[in-house]
Amino acid sequence: MTTNNGLLLVDKPRGMTSHDVVARVRQILHEKKVGHAGTLDPMATGLLVLAVGPSTRLLRFAQSETKRYTGAVKFGVATDSLDADGEVIEERPVPELTIELVDEAAAAMLGRQEQVPPMVSAIKIDGQRLHELARRGIEVERPAREITVAAFSLRASDDPSVWRFDVECSVGTYVRVLLSDLARRLGTVGHLVELRRTQSGSHTVSDAVTLQRLVELVADGGDVLAPPATFVTGLEHVTLPDDQVRAVRMGQRVMLDAAFRDDEIAAIDTTGELVGVLQRRQDSWKPELVLATPDKSARG
Repeated sequence: MTTNNGLLLVDKPRGMTSHDVVARVRQILHEKKVGHAGTLDPMATGLLVLAVGPSTRLLRFAQSETKRYTGAVKFGVATDSLDADGEVIEERPVPELTIELVDEAAAAMLGRQEQVPPMVSAIKIDGQRLHELARRGIEVERPAREITVAAFSLRASDDPSVWRFDVECSVGTYVRVLLSDLARRLGTVGHLVELRRTQSGSHTVSDAVTLQRLVELVADGGDVLAPPATFVTGLEHVTLPDDQVRAVRMGQRVMLDAAFRDDEIAAIDTTGELVGVLQRRQDSWKPELVLATPDKSARG
């Protein structure tokens, strides 16, 4: 049985892909089963939510979380990737920008909207990733996706062409597309020059560790993983007695006395360990996802 099972928050450095971080964590923890929620581009830094061991089955609960970012946009220059890693394809004069003008444009971009993903992205169209097609000079039609921008604010920097921003948005939002669209609204072009994810759902980058710190903690024998239950804090919880825990682990439905608002709840045993996730089936609850019996010798 694996000796690693739980949630790990990593502060991703610039220059690494999310896959690079996963590969490094596999080496550090000596664990093959590691996955991440919410890809960060190589130029981006900040919070990367990882699942280790059996907890990789819980990643979907982290995938749907609202994200918060901070960063900077440079107006007047457009790149083919919409960020600083791309090639310059257009330059335009930057009009005189006031905070009132920029705030008005940003406010107009709040709420639900349709966003077309960029060509330089990991999305697959007909089995091929868009960034692979883009490298070959091929541009294809991309269906728009519904996103929500809950908060969007900017502030000036010492460079009149560079503005810093903070944004809160739904999963699937491409911040570099948002900033490029903002530049167009302001009568110019622009591209992302800095991006840092600071929050994903209830998880914040202040609780994350760098890869170097992770190496040190593991070497010292410290606990590096949060328990699997951390993934399902957004679900209603029920504590099951031992007989119902056994039933759930055998895939059997259980009857619950308590009333629940949602049709999906987290099942916890009397020691506080996550047993699994249950789905409502009329008057009973069916195990949708069941975790293996925890190894009490597990690290984290």
